[in-house]
Amino acid sequence: MRPTLILTTMLICALSFTTTRAQNKSQKIVQDGVEIEFSIEPANSKTGELLAGQDAIFRFKIRDTTTHTPVANARPAAWIAQREKPGPLGPEQCHAKVEAFLQGSMRSRPDVDLNTFYLLALNEEPNISVIDPLVGFGGTKLLTLILLKSPGEDWALTADRRRLFVSMPRANQVAVVDTATWKVVTNVDAGNNPTRVGLQPDEKYLWVTNDSGVNVVDTTTFKVAKQIDTDAGPHEIAFGANNKFAFLSNRDNGTLSVIDIPKLSKRKEIKTGTHASSMAFSPLSRAIYVTSEVDGQIAVVDTEGLKVVKTIEVRRGLKTVRFARGGRWGFVANPSASVVHIFDSSTNRLVHEQSVGEAPDQFAFTDNFAYVRSLGSDQVSAIRLATVGTQLEMVKFPGGQLAPGAETAFASSADALVPASEPNAMIFANPADRMIYYYSEGMAAPMGNFQNYRRVPRAVRIIDRSLREESSGVYSTTARLPRHGVYNVPLALGSPRVVHCFEASAKLNPAIEDDEKVALRIEYLTREPSLSTGAEHKLRFRLIDTQTSRPNSTLKDVGVLVFLPPGTWQQRQIARPLGDGVYEVTVNLPEAGVYLLFVESPSQKVQYRELPSLTLHANPDADNRR
Repeated sequence: MRPTLILTTMLICALSFTTTRAQNKSQKIVQDGVEIEFSIEPANSKTGELLAGQDAIFRFKIRDTTTHTPVANARPAAWIAQREKPGPLGPEQCHAKVEAFLQGSMRSRPDVDLNTFYLLALNEEPNISVIDPLVGFGGTKLLTLILLKSPGEDWALTADRRRLFVSMPRANQVAVVDTATWKVVTNVDAGNNPTRVGLQPDEKYLWVTNDSGVNVVDTTTFKVAKQIDTDAGPHEIAFGANNKFAFLSNRDNGTLSVIDIPKLSKRKEIKTGTHASSMAFSPLSRAIYVTSEVDGQIAVVDTEGLKVVKTIEVRRGLKTVRFARGGRWGFVANPSASVVHIFDSSTNRLVHEQSVGEAPDQFAFTDNFAYVRSLGSDQVSAIRLATVGTQLEMVKFPGGQLAPGAETAFASSADALVPASEPNAMIFANPADRMIYYYSEGMAAPMGNFQNYRRVPRAVRIIDRSLREESSGVYSTTARLPRHGVYNVPLALGSPRVVHCFEASAKLNPAIEDDEKVALRIEYLTREPSLSTGAEHKLRFRLIDTQTSRPNSTLKDVGVLVFLPPGTWQQRQIARPLGDGVYEVTVNLPEAGVYLLFVESPSQKVQYRELPSLTLHANPDADNRR
């Protein structure tokens, strides 16, 4: 699926190389016919210095030394790990580090993985599951839980993948999540019953619909810039090709509110039809398409002239409207008729009416297919985009054991099926099954699944942190060095076979309160985090003094908290020192589920939240391996 999986079969050989070192400057190696240049650039810095906890762009340029041309589609794998000992890693140490990272060892994990993507599930509980698929595909890979004030309804992700905004209707707020730490950094008041959220193209404002209209939130200060009242909702939000207008549909009034973004004021209301149920913007026609559930028509609104220029007649019962990539083909779900209507935005004409599963409600798109989820069917419909406008081709495959609408209380505004990070693949949640499935095009059924441990996944989202080819032979991503100090940056190529450890460093960031205060680093020594219920298990971890980089075996107040989110069961105890910085606790998990283990030491002023937690999977049939 990703570079780490491709490289696991690679035999890592010791090779000679030449290197030029410069701390956080361009570093080059020439090895096995390729030149690799590594550089780090602070994403937002006036001084040019890289500080801990600050976004930075990590970039690798790869060229062929014979032809002097960029090496495209190289798919490099890279990691970031803080140095445990002074001095750079030798070739053998570097190879061993890469092998450990490739194997996904729980005992040897990088501070930052530049290859992975994360799967997020917006749960029926007040939390979000963060799943790391690359630790091993096929079962639960729960990395952590993001705890919310109340269950989330919709979410929006910034382009740099660093901020996730989650609406919480019951709390009347929007949670702001830092995806580097997987923690809520603040909660923003968003009016009564906030539901849909959307980022305008330049991401200056986050728009949050509520019972009165929309709250406009400044994404820099996380303060509400304006509350704008509109006609009666519920509402959806969309934007044109620029940052001039925002468009808010008002379902109960059958109107479209046009909001002047620079002035943050309502420009006009456009009548679009009875019961405006959904809308979407086409970048091809530069128009907003608004469905009318009662009238059975689609209003085409010119985003420059701000008026309805055409009405596409369909039939009653229209709901969700979405566009395939490029914006030409529009897809409209009609759950009452169990059909999908397809229209051409270049001509604004209906071209197909295709029967699908009972009660279609959501769409997702790859380059080749349009995927349709149907609430009343366990089958997902896949329409081949190349056949739209001609003889339509469609296939179906199982999307779980039960129809997703079997649990109607778990419906969400956010998408339950999204394209995977790999091309031509799809990930979708089935709330009735309480499972998340992975599907690759051409298969008769999903290739595998991700367990969510009895939690109901109402929606899913991918956050890709892997290196991307920004131009031919140039691979980059944005990441943070979590603490001040020097780091190894191991890089591995599959073809040609190249392994080398570069270096990076970050200075102390005075804006990060915890950077200097965390006196301990933790290494979990548990080999297998899957434990059987109703049995005693000994868990061990090592504590290392961050100042001396030596194990600390003298602490007598190492507290351990184990709890079952959202806190229905918890256990606290003092860990026993065993020497060489190793501490041990005995846990007995009463029921199946996902538990979190936290460690503290009051004498070292280290709180539970300051050290990484360990996820424990309790299963009645699990091995008793420790």
